[in-house]
Amino acid sequence: MTSQPRLVVSAPSSGHGKTAIAVGLLAACAARGVTAAGFKVGPDHTDAAYLGLAAGRAGRNLDPRLVGSQRIAPLFAHGAAGAHFSVIEGAMGLFDSLTGQPEIDGTAAVAAALRAPVLLVVDVAAMGHSLAALVHGFRMFDEMVHLGGVVLNRVASPRHEEMLRTALDDIGMPVLGALHRGDLPAVLPARSQGPVPVAHRSVEAVRAVRRLGEAVGGALDLDRIMALAGTAPVLPGPAWSPSETMEAAELPEQRPVIALAGGPGAPYTYVETAELLTAAGADVAVVDPLRDEALPAGTRAMMIGAGLPEGYAEELSANRRLCAAVAQLAHDGAPIVAEGIGLPWLTHDFDGRPMCGIIDASATTGTQTVAGYREATAPSTSYLAPAGARITGYKQHRAIVAPRAGQVPAWTWSGGTPEGFVWRQVHASQLGLHWVGAPEIARRLVAAASPRPVTAVPMQPIPPQPVLPPADNSEEATLSLTAADYQNH
Repeated sequence: MTSQPRLVVSAPSSGHGKTAIAVGLLAACAARGVTAAGFKVGPDHTDAAYLGLAAGRAGRNLDPRLVGSQRIAPLFAHGAAGAHFSVIEGAMGLFDSLTGQPEIDGTAAVAAALRAPVLLVVDVAAMGHSLAALVHGFRMFDEMVHLGGVVLNRVASPRHEEMLRTALDDIGMPVLGALHRGDLPAVLPARSQGPVPVAHRSVEAVRAVRRLGEAVGGALDLDRIMALAGTAPVLPGPAWSPSETMEAAELPEQRPVIALAGGPGAPYTYVETAELLTAAGADVAVVDPLRDEALPAGTRAMMIGAGLPEGYAEELSANRRLCAAVAQLAHDGAPIVAEGIGLPWLTHDFDGRPMCGIIDASATTGTQTVAGYREATAPSTSYLAPAGARITGYKQHRAIVAPRAGQVPAWTWSGGTPEGFVWRQVHASQLGLHWVGAPEIARRLVAAASPRPVTAVPMQPIPPQPVLPPADNSEEATLSLTAADYQNH
């Protein structure tokens, strides 16, 4: 049983300012000395990182599509342990969905699973009394969702604010804060930087979070908001536990070192990945692909998550010493998991820039973004999955890799050409996974990395991979409807 004050920050659609307000709300509470936790609905690494920076503890994702709806409440309870206030930032609009199935993976579904009240952020710049009709509709649309209050954003004037408050008072909806035009500074770093500013603990990111905390703390009624969060009932059932998840795993006699791509402020994957690896018997060491020139001492495996944006190809290429170290690790037979830009990084070149040269392929930046979930099937057995196993992942990229797949592809899915490469102990694709949905991956990776006699293989050319027909560039030419939500804070 988990008693945890919590609320969901959502909006009628993208672009109303919910990310800035969610981050600012956590920062304002942290400035008060309140122990807080931040969560993001969906697969977005960037927002989760900034929520974590604001809260002073790791930001986490709650994605029913990737981990299963039954794990949402236990994962929340695990991530919120010890916190006195939790903010869950929604994705898109309250009743929208990345897949068109809001009853499964929409923000409203997560709010219902967590039995958390909702704080609705509305950009009212061009609204009058119609705001009451909009809010009333959101309140009545789903009886499983409790709309507990509204925050007005981009109010035009004191008279405008008075009118809007009167309209909402007429329907009995509390206004828990109002920000006038210009009150909420547009200070968050560009989304193209992804979570890197947080991972590097940059001055820009820290200053942005502080300024949002000051703006939100001065405009919102924090006491009433925290009181609303306190109305959330006790969550039944135990919290998710990485150690209990791995309790059936046979721990290695000597803990292998597994390098995890990231920075001191955040990994480039979901936080639970490191927790599962640790529980399975590994020592996890963070390596920064943009700055570190060597792998951690004793590294026996590496995991490159999908959170690192493609915009850092130049920096990845310039780090020649680390490229050489990763290439040697692969040729020594160590396991390497690469997601997202991790796949182009392991190829010969990306937009003409030299990369690690492990995979016999090249990458170029396409003109459109591919974004969306994929129900993937493993065509062959690897430490990620046995042949025929199915798993849900998420991809968001512009890079086009040619050939699209190797002799042994990483994944197949319905309606698409096989993608990715499995070569020796390297498993690379542009699909990002949340390992809580398949925790046995951590156990198998640790087992593959466990110390044992290893015969080093001299560096040699990789056998040529067959070039698949370019017919399935249909996916690469399709801009998913969901991509737009991740281009705006």
